[in-house]
Formats: sequence, structure tokens, C-alpha cells
Amino acid sequence: MTTAAVAVVAAALSLTGCSSSASKSASSSSSTPTASSASSSSSSAAAAPSSSSSAPPVRDPNTDLVIWTDAQRAPVLQQFAQSFAAANGISVSVQPVATDLQSAYVTATAAGKGPDIVVGATDWIGNLVQNGAIAPLPLTAGQKGSFEATALNAVTYNGQVYGVPYATENLALITNTGEAAANPATFEDMVANGQAAVKAGKASEALAMQIGQQGDPYTAQPLMGSAGGSIFGTKADGSYDPAQVGVDGTGAKAFAAQLAKYGEKGQNVFKRSIDANNAVSLFTSGKSPYLISGPWALEQVRKAGLKYAISPVPGFAGMGPSQPFVGVQAFYVSAKAKNTAIAQEFTLNYLTKKDVEEALYKVDPRAPALTEAYNDVSKTDPDIAAFQAAAAHGVVLPQIPAMSAVWGPLGIAEAAIVGGADPNTSMTNAATQIKAAIAKG
Repeated sequence: MTTAAVAVVAAALSLTGCSSSASKSASSSSSTPTASSASSSSSSAAAAPSSSSSAPPVRDPNTDLVIWTDAQRAPVLQQFAQSFAAANGISVSVQPVATDLQSAYVTATAAGKGPDIVVGATDWIGNLVQNGAIAPLPLTAGQKGSFEATALNAVTYNGQVYGVPYATENLALITNTGEAAANPATFEDMVANGQAAVKAGKASEALAMQIGQQGDPYTAQPLMGSAGGSIFGTKADGSYDPAQVGVDGTGAKAFAAQLAKYGEKGQNVFKRSIDANNAVSLFTSGKSPYLISGPWALEQVRKAGLKYAISPVPGFAGMGPSQPFVGVQAFYVSAKAKNTAIAQEFTLNYLTKKDVEEALYKVDPRAPALTEAYNDVSKTDPDIAAFQAAAAHGVVLPQIPAMSAVWGPLGIAEAAIVGGADPNTSMTNAATQIKAAIAKG
């Protein structure tokens, strides 16, 4: 490390009160983890993102600051990391990890071979904290106030801020306005419009909402929230409480009844044959006038060249508004960082800049978490503003480790109900499995 780098460390230490990292731990991702690969290269200024390989990623041991992210964001971060490195006389390596970034990060960090900074979704936090893989970040009051409130809440766990948020995402309703009316007032209105489009020969499906054979609680959440259902209750401070499983509650069962009503034995709007592989293409090919999806579908929708509108997922008539999960992408500093002070300096004082968030938005159109950046982007991209509006009643995607016990049983129950299983029994059984898994730890 150069003299300049030492100076950066000293400055950062005085700035942060010596980087108080209480090591704790946790896991999961924006783009969900799976196998990984990464390689690295570094230079005295900054290293270019390396190509990926099939081997598990390992930290570049000869570099002062190492960052792991996915391949899409790596070039953008490389640009800013290089500038930081040049200004401070240190070496930086941005390593793209192809798949299963979360698992790769936890494993490598436990072995002392992880990076200083990792990029991922906020539903990883509980797992990363539980595994002692990330440290709290000492954001100033001014920095906290510069982010959207939901984004800041999403990176806060057990009362401490663990990440710097940079983008938010949630589900909305996308309408092919050439086939049906946009922004229907209720779910029932949307179904009627969709069925009319099918009857008129304009489409073959009233709605493209991914369910699949395993179910999809994430995509179903807006409607479960409309019915008053919740996965977990909350504590007095607003954080999720794993002891309050709500899957067998009154609201969740009201939602389950709607799943049955519009399922394959009912109006046949919800279908297990519609899944993550074909939902967007059903919409872009004109086979469905409505699609429930997130900003990740925008590129395909725009390329399709059809006229579309984005609005909130409509709630059920006589029930509440839809409540999509709000997910947040963030930067985390390792609890076992080789150079904690440098990592915190880069994360707190460079990655919190508007230019960074706007650059990341350009490679992946999701709403910036920094209010100033969001205001800039939303002026020229009405789709981003529309997605943000669709999250008006959204809820933070649970970051607690107990959430890992939910996805499987709840998804299976929802798919079974769509296929004709008894709603109450299915939800009761799912809750029993979830509670047992949480108790087992």
C-alpha cells in the first residue's frame, strides 16, 4: 500500500470513528445466487474486470481493494473504482462473479478469501449478518437523509445500517394499450378487460402472471397484500418478527380464496403453465394484454415496439390496495475486509454519489435509491416514475433469515391452490411447515 493509501486509511478512520464493525452475519440476492465464477486482474491504479471462469471465486491477494459484483454492473463500478484508485495511489480489482454471488461471497469470506465490498440485494442482509460476513456502515445523518426512505429501511437490520442502497425495484402492471384499457381500478376490472380481449381474438390469455409448478410468492405478494395477508407480522419497531408467521392468517386465507376463484378450476386466469420463462414473452408477443412484472422486463417490452402503460397492480374489489415487495440493491462492506478503512471510504464517500447511481441506472433501468439521482432520472424516463408510483403501498422484502423457510412451502401451496387444492388446508399446511423450519433453525 502506498503512502497515499495510508493517508486514505487514516482519514477514513478519523472520519468513521475507526470503523466500528460489529461482526455478525447473513445471505440472498437481487438477481439470486447460484454457481459462481470470477477472476481478477489488478494494477497499481485499477484493474479491469476479469473474465469469469468455472472455478469458485477467490480474492485477488495482491490488490488493496477488491469488489465483487455481477457482470452487468462490473464495468460501471470499474470506471469509478479506477478513478478512486488513481486519486489515492492504491490498486483496485473489480471481479465479476457470474452466478450464486451470495453463496460464493459467504463461503469465501468465511475462508478469509473474500472481497472488501460486495454488491447484492437487501434480502441477503439477514443471512450475511448471521454468517458474520458484513459490517455495519456509519452513514452520517445527512447521507441517510439523501436516500429514499424505503431504501434506507431496507438496508437497516436490527437497528443498524448495513449497506449503501443504490436502486429499488418492485412489481407493477404493464398493459398493452392496443388490447386493453390501462390502469384498471380493480383486479376484477382487469380480468374482465383481459377476458374481453381474449373473446375478441386479440389475445389468448387474460393475464400473464408467473406462477409455475412451484408457485411464486414474490409475484403473488401484491395481491396477497391487497387481501390483507402478510408473511410475517412486525415488532413494535416495525421490523419483521419471525415468531409471527401470517401465512395461515385471515388475510392470507382470503387471498388463497381468490387464488382458487381465478385458478384453473375457476375462471382460469391464474395458470401454472405461465412461469418465469414465458410470462414476459406472452405479453411482448401480444398474447396477453396484461403483465405483472418488474423493471427488469422493460428492455424486452420496449424492444417489442407495442404501446404500453405502467400502473399499480390493481387490488381486489372491496379489499385494500396491492402491496408489492420493494427490493433494494446495495453495496456492503465485508466484516473481514482486508482494508476496512479504504473499503468504507470508497463505499461511504464515492458510491453515495449521484453519478454512480445514474451510471448504474443506464445499464439496468431500476429506480435510483438516492433521491437526487431519482429526481434526475424520472424526468426523462416516465417508466421509472410509474414503477415508483406502483410501490406506493409496497412493503420491504423481508431481510430476516427466516424468510428462507417461506419461499418453498408458500409457493407450493399457492401453486396447488391454483391447480384446485383446498385454499384453507393448503395455507394451514404451508404455515405449519414454515413454523417448523424456523423452529429448527
